[in-house]
Amino acid sequence: MLRRAVTILLLTMLLPLTVAAGDGVPKKSVVLYGLDVDSMRVRLDETDMQPLEGIWYYPNEEMTLGIERYKGLHNIGYRIILLDSPDINLVPGTVIGYIANSAVDNKYQLWLYSQRDRVTLIKPLKCVATLNSKATTFTFDPPHWKVKVRVNFARFLPSLFSGMSIVPDKVEESLPVGFRKIYPEGGDGNPFNRIRYL
Repeated sequence: MLRRAVTILLLTMLLPLTVAAGDGVPKKSVVLYGLDVDSMRVRLDETDMQPLEGIWYYPNEEMTLGIERYKGLHNIGYRIILLDSPDINLVPGTVIGYIANSAVDNKYQLWLYSQRDRVTLIKPLKCVATLNSKATTFTFDPPHWKVKVRVNFARFLPSLFSGMSIVPDKVEESLPVGFRKIYPEGGDGNPFNRIRYL
């Protein structure tokens, strides 16, 4: 009975976090077939690229990603597309996340899919990401949720002071993870938003 009560309590605490994580982002990823590094480069060269757009490398997962503008969802300005990965179960062209602008110029809301259901990515998690001033790195701190449930039957006056408590556990600070731009390098030699003659 106690285990059931603890499970219900934890689910009610975590439910608002999982509901808020979506924020209108699709619950499942989609695949844009035919996209790879070369075709993404051509696609980007045909647009007036914004600082966030380009081809990025994600060293933690050894993935090459493309970030392009996107207008399919409310407030979502960009989507992140997998272009190359050592994981053969991931299909190039898979949308792995979305990005929305915020009120601060270099801060963004970032959603990355956190789980896999065979070849489909599911469960987008939201975090805050920062684009550096030269638009060459895009870093974020993944959400850290760690909760300890403590049951103490030896507690003094258990009818007055509950024998069960939920204790937040401090997670040690670590370096943020993120993407490093590999194309165009610093705007391909041209400032962003300036007309480029092809």
